[in-house]
Amino acid sequence: MKYIAIDLGLKRIGLAYSAHKDLVTPLPAVIRKNRNQASAEVKKAITDWEIDTVIIGIPLGGSSEDEMRRRIAHFMNLVDFEGEVFYQDEAGSSLEAESLMKGEIKYIRDGRIDSISAMIILQRYLYKKKQQK
Repeated sequence: MKYIAIDLGLKRIGLAYSAHKDLVTPLPAVIRKNRNQASAEVKKAITDWEIDTVIIGIPLGGSSEDEMRRRIAHFMNLVDFEGEVFYQDEAGSSLEAESLMKGEIKYIRDGRIDSISAMIILQRYLYKKKQQK
């Protein structure tokens, strides 16, 4: 199984990849100019990495969950992905990503933190999946 995690943001979209249940790698983030460009770049990553399953971070249980599900569904419709899509709670993933990025680099808004956040989201999903077996 090949997975890609998406940390969907309004300015940057973090991506992370895993083809092995214990190894997750952050990919270069997509800097979002508009939704068509962003969805095309995400679709290209999905195609290039031959992805079977997409994991999307979402704030589960929060007041914005319904709105985020609507936005994600719209975005994934633009991506036109045929495989399975799962949601994973993203609570605290950005703060956790920032704490992993020690020093000045965490203030650079080039998408690295977003992709590390996506990596954390995918690690959580894979851990949960492993626990269910």
